[in-house]
Amino acid sequence: MKTTLSEIAQLVEGTIIGNARIFICGVAPFKTAGPDDITVAESSRFLKQLHASNAAAVIVPRHITADSPNLLQVDHPMVAFAKVIAHFHPPPQMPAQIHSSAVIGEDFQYGKDVSIGACAVIGNRVTMGHRARIHPGAVIGDDVVIGDDVTVSSNATILERCQIGNRVTIHAGTVIGSDGFGFAPDGAVYHKVPHVGIVQIDDDVEIGACNTIDRATLGKTRICRGVKTDNLVHIAHNVTVGENTILVAQVGVSGSVTIGKHVIVAGQAGIAGHLNVGDRAIIGPQSGIAKDVAEGETLIGAPQTPPKRYIRIQKIVTRLPELKKRLEALEKKIDKITEAD
Repeated sequence: MKTTLSEIAQLVEGTIIGNARIFICGVAPFKTAGPDDITVAESSRFLKQLHASNAAAVIVPRHITADSPNLLQVDHPMVAFAKVIAHFHPPPQMPAQIHSSAVIGEDFQYGKDVSIGACAVIGNRVTMGHRARIHPGAVIGDDVVIGDDVTVSSNATILERCQIGNRVTIHAGTVIGSDGFGFAPDGAVYHKVPHVGIVQIDDDVEIGACNTIDRATLGKTRICRGVKTDNLVHIAHNVTVGENTILVAQVGVSGSVTIGKHVIVAGQAGIAGHLNVGDRAIIGPQSGIAKDVAEGETLIGAPQTPPKRYIRIQKIVTRLPELKKRLEALEKKIDKITEAD
């Protein structure tokens, strides 16, 4: 594919400094971009190296100016770069057809240009919107509702009665609507608590590979508009994840947690049950959250600690062997003084 820099500028609403008619043939990382590529320089590290770039053009923040190479100024460089990547590498399209090996239940209702791949299973009374793409081996349970422009990747499973909004992407191996982990003890054994609620996923959500999102005991587990989850994320029963929140790989969210809007939960963090996490909070990697998190608060560590305090603690921890030796030496001196008295 060959595209002029002018055409790319229209795509990303950017301003060109340099030759607008130059042809761009591909996208590449900053360090390896060649004379036919466009790349991006957002961080100060790469912006300082603009003069050394071999790229045909570089996407930069709006305020950056330089003599060379050709620059494309935009408000949000990484957003623009994502659009350019999608332009040069559009996702593969499934044919709008139901494969002959797919298993289709009774009373299946679907919109225009639906694609259902080989060996996919569609349960009874499923409703599916326009341009839904169900990849090979996916399983859709009874009474599931799926909106427009939804992608369900191979071997993903959406279990009975769950509701999926518009423009949702569910990656391979994910399970939506599995039973929650609920057991009632009687002192001798544990009795399973039935989970008869649903999972509701709102519009513009992307769920990573091998996620497990449990149905509610009663009511719903809800993933609100714009949420993005990485791979291997677990969301337990009756959790609500607020709009435009990010859950990074291996995050675990216990039952009945409410997470606010625009929250970031970094990799391998765990949140204990029945807690509230406020809007725009940031939870650092491998953190263990055992109490409510205030709006806008940043925490890290287990138990959760403000970052500056956490860093001071870790500095002390690294000195513990040295401090132990000093303490033992002081104890010996004290013992000698005591014996002399």
